[in-house]
Formats: sequence, structure tokens, C-alpha cells
Amino acid sequence: MPPAMQLNDIEDMAKRLLLPLLLAVVLAPAAQAAGGRYVFAGGTHAQRGQVTAALNASSFDWSVVPGQIVIHIGKGISSHAVAGQIWLDGRLLDTGRFSWGVVQHEYAHQVDFGILTDSMRLQLDPFLQASSWWGSAGQHAELGCERFADALTWAYWPSRDNVMKPSSAGGRMSPGAFRSVLGSVLGDEPIRRIASIQRTKAH
Repeated sequence: MPPAMQLNDIEDMAKRLLLPLLLAVVLAPAAQAAGGRYVFAGGTHAQRGQVTAALNASSFDWSVVPGQIVIHIGKGISSHAVAGQIWLDGRLLDTGRFSWGVVQHEYAHQVDFGILTDSMRLQLDPFLQASSWWGSAGQHAELGCERFADALTWAYWPSRDNVMKPSSAGGRMSPGAFRSVLGSVLGDEPIRRIASIQRTKAH
């Protein structure tokens, strides 16, 4: 076989071996079960670790969210979420535990997108005391979707490190009150799973 052909064969083999590795780096799998089902797009190993730690710190069972969530991490981007996808600022994640409340808040939007129905939102509305569930960015703190994400984050990780604590959150319900309301809205099975996680983390 001519030397040129051998070199081409080696290059082709290298590409076949490297492509799965590159895809694994770009879309790195993260935690399952209580930590949720998600893959990463971008971000350093340390930044991805902060996301995993943030979700695992909560006693909420993120795995009740259907499907796999893509978590994009980039420098200087605004942290936000749409159905099935989350964007997080890498510089925020570099701050460590300070970022965990924001991570949980954005994943809480996936609970809204993937689980809540309009009927469930109507049941939650009186407790969140929001102007409306959806709306423009100018109403951000008054929206039901934002107050729901704040309240869920605080109710299942009531830590002094949580930036979604009541002094900075839209809602004013206590963690226990919100968990009770959410339990009545979601039904038995998801709440049984969440209660089991809470008992495990308490030991």
C-alpha cells in the first residue's frame, strides 16, 4: 500500500476515534435520579460540577421532569430557560455555592414547562399572588412563573447560601407551606419520591 494511502487511513481512524470523545466533552452526561436528567453543552469541568452539586443539594426530585434537559454554559450569557433547555453564566458558576440557587431556579422552570398544566397553575396562583403567570421581562418579579421557580428553589433548599431565600424571592410562602401546596397540586407519586429523598438527605 502506498505511504499516502497509509497516512490517509491513519487520519480516518483518528477522526473516528476522536469524534465520540469530542461529543462526550461537548455533551457530557451528568447526574441522574434526584439530580435530574440532563447533558451539558459547554462549560468547564468545574462549572459542570457546580451545576451537579446545586441540583443534588436540593431535596426536590428533579427527575420528575420528563425528557432530557440540555444545559448550556457560556461566559457572560444571561441565565434563563426555555422548555428543555437552560442557559447559565459560567462566571456565575465560578462563584460556587452562590450560584446554586440560580441553577435550581432555572431547573424549576423545567418543572413548570414539563409538568404543570394550566389547571395546576390556576391552583397555585392564589398562593403565589402574582400579576399573571406569563408576561414581559419588565414584570419579571411579579410573574407567577418566576415566583413559582423562586418558591420551589427555596422550599427544597432552605439554606442561608440560597439567593432565592424570601428576602430576595418574589413569593412569601414558607418552605413547608409551599411543599404542602405543591404536593396537593402535583399528586401523590412525585411527592412520595421527593419525601423519600428528603428523608435520605436528613440522615
